[in-house]
Amino acid sequence: MKKFWAGAAALFGLIFIISGCSQGAGNEADDGKKVIKVAISDEVNPPFLYADENNEPIGYDMDYMKEIEKKLPDYKFEYIWGEEESNLVGVDTGKYDFAINWFFKNPERQEKFLYPEHEFGYSLTSLVTKKDRDDIKTLDDMVGKKFPPVSPSGGLRAILNAYNDQHPDNPLTLESMDSPSNAENLKMVDKGKADAMFINVTTFNEIQKELDLDLKVAGIISKEPIYAVYSKENKELAQKIDQATVELTEDGTLSKLAEKWFGVDFFQDLDYINEKGFNFEE
Repeated sequence: MKKFWAGAAALFGLIFIISGCSQGAGNEADDGKKVIKVAISDEVNPPFLYADENNEPIGYDMDYMKEIEKKLPDYKFEYIWGEEESNLVGVDTGKYDFAINWFFKNPERQEKFLYPEHEFGYSLTSLVTKKDRDDIKTLDDMVGKKFPPVSPSGGLRAILNAYNDQHPDNPLTLESMDSPSNAENLKMVDKGKADAMFINVTTFNEIQKELDLDLKVAGIISKEPIYAVYSKENKELAQKIDQATVELTEDGTLSKLAEKWFGVDFFQDLDYINEKGFNFEE
């Protein structure tokens, strides 16, 4: 009897594994639609992506995907929460068709993954200063001044490094630290131990809601295009979503979503954005 139950358990396990594999990316749903597995990051970044009270994903990214779903009715998109690096491994191995968050382009990822031609939004970078300072609005204003420690890698450091490459005679002074704390760095600025911090506006807003420091966004420095990241085997899917993204950009749908979630149309130029202000106050 023990052998029987052991054999039955093993058979059940095999069926479970096979069944699990059959639900992978690229299979058909009961209604005949092609199932697309989409990895979403549990390292949330409102208002791009976060969870509601039922742990359902919401935000700009998800509204964008809802519009894509309307454009591509032959696909059924299934969203799976996961840690960001694990999500990228899953895309690389074919577990997921693509991952969506606020991914920047960088050479390492471009070698491994497929990026679409067109961005679906922007991440705005900024300089944050004390509220009573009006002498810092651009990176030029930070020459000879102090930043908090900056990670030696990542998208923000790449922007600062590019500035220094373009201004070898008047570079920014940068102190490197692995995995610096955004909250502690903002506290340095608040206490006058640093002049300004270079940070994504959405990241600052989330921390500011918790800490309520005497700080402000002094100026928007750049708008960095963000993309979904695809497996290189998914060229057809990436092209279809890219074409739908172009249509949503041209007809103003994505501009309306930007205004809904961020309080400003980040498809406009930096002069407009700085004049209008970044009004996200969720």
